[in-house]
Amino acid sequence: MLQLSAFKVLSFDCYGTLIDWETGILQALAPLAARCSAQPTPEALLTRYARLESAQEAETPDLVYRALLEKVHARMAAELGVAANAADNAAFGASIGQWPAFADSPQALAYLKRHFKLVILSNVDRDSFRASNARLGVAFDAILTAQDIGSYKPDPRNFAALIAEVGALGHAPTELLHVAQSLYHDHVPAQQAGLKTAWIDRRAGKSGGATPEAPAAARYDLRFTSLAELAEAHRREAAATLTRSA
Repeated sequence: MLQLSAFKVLSFDCYGTLIDWETGILQALAPLAARCSAQPTPEALLTRYARLESAQEAETPDLVYRALLEKVHARMAAELGVAANAADNAAFGASIGQWPAFADSPQALAYLKRHFKLVILSNVDRDSFRASNARLGVAFDAILTAQDIGSYKPDPRNFAALIAEVGALGHAPTELLHVAQSLYHDHVPAQQAGLKTAWIDRRAGKSGGATPEAPAAARYDLRFTSLAELAEAHRREAAATLTRSA
């Protein structure tokens, strides 16, 4: 089995992996949903969001994420037949920094920081990530956003940029493990780039949500249901190594 101790650098998707974006998205969409004549279910809202967000990212790859979300909100309102003005759209775009961290993220990251270099590769803009970073409570060794790269995952340019950044930190791609929830945004392109990946299956095998469906051929090397589980796996590896060397 692949050992976490084989790696020197962990790169992370942020939203959906470290930040509970589905809770944040639904909270930010609540005013719009409340105005619908037929109340959409949370899953229906998230599925619609996944489709509209990925389409907008493909259409406007150079648009910063908070502005991109304004367009997503406007499109969603139009599809739901609900009026939304510029202020409503802007409020949704500005909500990113209010999205909560998963409860296990800060403590797990603090542990992992003691053993790995940590890198962010996120479909977001710098200002929005700064607010989320404060919720995570860890200093990352490098931060790469869609704003920096000029494209959104799953574009292969994002993973080429990640590999180059890790090289600048003094590490080969073989020393990097990419950690992410989204098979669509992260695991498919990361594997195509030759990287090993760990799936944080936050939805516990349940498909759908705010992430588009991945191709049937989506692969990953390790699977955990939380970041805490990944950190605990590393802790057990380290304890076993100490026992063998004693």
